[in-house]
Amino acid sequence: MKKTLLSEKFGARLLGPDRTRFRLWAPGQQAVSVELDPGTAQASVVPMQARREGWFEAEVARGAGTRYRYRLADGTAVPDPASRMQDGDVHDASVVVDPAAYRWRNTRWRGRPWSEAVIYELHVGAMGGFDGVRGHLPRLAELGVTAIELMPIADFPGTRNWGYDGVLPYAPDRAYGTPESLKALIDEAHGLGLMVFLDVVYNHFGPDGNYLHAYAPSFFRDDVHTPWGPAIDFRRRPVREFFTGNAAYWLHEYRFDGLRLDAVHAIAEQDWLEEMAHAIRQATDRQRHVHLVIEHDGNAVPLLEHEFDAQWNDDGHHVLHRLLTGENQGYYRDYDERPAARLARCLAEGFVYQGEPSAHRGGQHRGRPSAHLPPTSFVLFLQNHDQIGNRALGERLRTLVGDRSEALRAAVALVLLAPQIPLIFMGEEYGVETPFLYFTCHGPELAGAVREGRRKEFESFPAFADDAARAAIPDPNEASTFEASRRGLFQDTGGWFAYYQALLRCRREALMPSLDATRALGARALSDSAVEARWSLGDGRVLAIASNFGDDAVTATQPGAAFALLFESRQGLARGLRQGVLDPTCTLAWTEAQTS
Repeated sequence: MKKTLLSEKFGARLLGPDRTRFRLWAPGQQAVSVELDPGTAQASVVPMQARREGWFEAEVARGAGTRYRYRLADGTAVPDPASRMQDGDVHDASVVVDPAAYRWRNTRWRGRPWSEAVIYELHVGAMGGFDGVRGHLPRLAELGVTAIELMPIADFPGTRNWGYDGVLPYAPDRAYGTPESLKALIDEAHGLGLMVFLDVVYNHFGPDGNYLHAYAPSFFRDDVHTPWGPAIDFRRRPVREFFTGNAAYWLHEYRFDGLRLDAVHAIAEQDWLEEMAHAIRQATDRQRHVHLVIEHDGNAVPLLEHEFDAQWNDDGHHVLHRLLTGENQGYYRDYDERPAARLARCLAEGFVYQGEPSAHRGGQHRGRPSAHLPPTSFVLFLQNHDQIGNRALGERLRTLVGDRSEALRAAVALVLLAPQIPLIFMGEEYGVETPFLYFTCHGPELAGAVREGRRKEFESFPAFADDAARAAIPDPNEASTFEASRRGLFQDTGGWFAYYQALLRCRREALMPSLDATRALGARALSDSAVEARWSLGDGRVLAIASNFGDDAVTATQPGAAFALLFESRQGLARGLRQGVLDPTCTLAWTEAQTS
């Protein structure tokens, strides 16, 4: 990627071994200085020159490793909003970083096509920091995933956080390691044939450590609010460039293979998304695979028609969760009626909601027609950080399904063999029941507000209607909450690893080479809890999958000509299918000849 794509416009740029340029957009200030090596005998303060449109700039004879912070007119010291590394936490000094310090080994890596993606979402802190994740890479390659996706790593307050409270988007959090250790992780992954994606948050900043209001109040809108506070003002060119530059920075300097953009429906100026993605595409070497994925509550079909590879398919998750657990509260109420028919629509057309009103959203119409998009435009999953961590007690599906583990195995087979891009959440491949809770590390005042806000969030749920039940919700700020989310993450509890491995081997060998140009041929509900679906693969074969999450056998379509079994979630199921019977709690996948 060309270095001219805004990533060096913000913050401290190393011009030479002992020369650094500092730049800050501070339209709310008349004067700004850069303080070098604060708190030491060598400390000095250098006035910055005011430039047009709120910019301040200074060139100083200092090199990599220099600690610095900006001094505002009233004497307030703030970190660089584009800090590449902090000397400690978010309130501490920033550090000048040499982007060329790390020597890459796998210099010929160009990524992998999107159709080959099998994504493993992970939390870096829960896996022991950048070096800890690096140690897991051989196991993940053996499992059969082709990409790891890091939950947000932008510098956050304290030593532990989900990641969605980041306030310095350019700085990998020091609790996880240095910039060089992150690059070593990515380099090692590439050597094993694994892509690395990063989850980035461009819709809000966290509640602690964001100083932008002090010197750039116009970074935010006063007329649009999000669940996290005033909306970021993407109407302003410097704001757009700050985040476009951030995307370019991760993809160029760190050689990430793609980005997952969190909750972009909360960005009021949706045109920026296409602008940013187009800029990334234009500046990317055509021989390199770079993938852009969104999370969007509005089922943003127009974005998928142009610059973005895929969207997380929450519809698919929600209806599968309803079929497996029977839950129908919160957003699951939108999938309570005819869940199998809704799942069939998801398999055949991508989104369940394509303009229909959502009861959970007060009748608001949601989505647009998506049947024309390829199946690979949708990322399908049974679990992820949101769908586990947003629960009061952080339960995984293994806990929620109880003794219906065969139904869960059937759902795993459907997700991993359907043509949509599959995503696995860390620990899922071992069938663990370790919860994944919401955790933070704030100071006392904010910690109390977060704890009470978390408990208030669930007071409308019958299970947490009384004070005692809400008091049992784990305190996000207690270290034990974080530790509970790590304990036993990678202990196999009954052959699940081998099961996932077999499914991913089947996907790799039988489906992956033919996923390009795949199109849906249709899907239908066989009962209230069973579906069958068919797709035309790129090589002319037909892929068929039948799944039954209920406890009774159902009538199914008998396989067609040249039936070739790919996978059955337990042995012997194909015999019944040949007679037109789909057994309880199972999934079968097969290919057959195309009929005219």
